Amino acid sequence: MLARLQGTLTQTDVEQMILLSSDRRSSLEGRDINLVVGYSNSPKSQAALDLTLWIAHQTRLATSQLVTVQVVYVVEDAPTPNLVGATDWRTISRADIKRSQILRTSEAAIRETRSREQSSRQRSSNVAVLEAPIDRVHQFEQADHILWQARCLADEWRGSLKTHLRFGQVAQELRHVVSEEEAALLIVGCQSTKAPLIRQLGSHFPCPVLGVPDLQND
Repeated sequence: MLARLQGTLTQTDVEQMILLSSDRRSSLEGRDINLVVGYSNSPKSQAALDLTLWIAHQTRLATSQLVTVQVVYVVEDAPTPNLVGATDWRTISRADIKRSQILRTSEAAIRETRSREQSSRQRSSNVAVLEAPIDRVHQFEQADHILWQARCLADEWRGSLKTHLRFGQVAQELRHVVSEEEAALLIVGCQSTKAPLIRQLGSHFPCPVLGVPDLQND
């Protein structure tokens, strides 16, 4: 596939676009081809998607094989200790209230403080309970819009496209999708082997990783 790309792409040296090579040697003859692209709606990831759709189109013209572009959008989990579901927040809040009540030895103190503590904690709990779903809904809406844009581009190329919405660490999720789909190539919006994402992908990657050409230097 890389040799075919070398012969059709205007970039004279495709090898400069290979950010990670792969030790795996598998024939693509007689089976469907999957091209995975990391997409975040940034200009460079947009270029990566355009390149992937172009590669898929050229491959379909040159072969009779089905070529599917697999678009992966990863929502990175926020590294906060309180990033839990609404139910967890309610459970924690009520448990804290109960423990504070047990420490009281006076029935009068319990009656006096219960309403104040519950009211204060309930306000805090309500904020937490509301913020988590709203934030998650916003993430889903944003992801759906971004993947919808990718599907529109694929329609223009009349190609086969599959979208993936993943949650976690970008490099890990890309590796998972590449392995699950037995991808022939992963295309990302990076231009250097020193890019943080390329380093996070690590060695012994399941397939070659292509970056986008630096058009400013062409």
